[in-house]
Amino acid sequence: MKQFPHPVREEITLPGVLHALSDPVRLSVVYNLMGQGAELPCHRFDVPVHKSTMSHHLHVLREAGVLRMRPEGTQNMLSVRSEDLEALFPGLLESILQAAKNCAARSNTDKER
Repeated sequence: MKQFPHPVREEITLPGVLHALSDPVRLSVVYNLMGQGAELPCHRFDVPVHKSTMSHHLHVLREAGVLRMRPEGTQNMLSVRSEDLEALFPGLLESILQAAKNCAARSNTDKER
């Protein structure tokens, strides 16, 4: 069974986390995981990218310390490392996700006009 390397808490950096969350697809993955409040398998995300591109996005999020990935049978389960991120950067993840939600709401309002 494949094991995925994850940075320890002390190796997670603010620039790395911000870079990982700067892409709309990666931000969407984190937003959906946080909204579910549980682990989800990789294939559960409806994103407009090929499987190989999705693998790259998940790799970036894992290497930055934003996601934890663990194998379970033939699937890889994803979860947000919210405790680690909150301990290192209090309120950061919540603020970014709230800002993303606000931007999406404004975008939808603008489209309706």
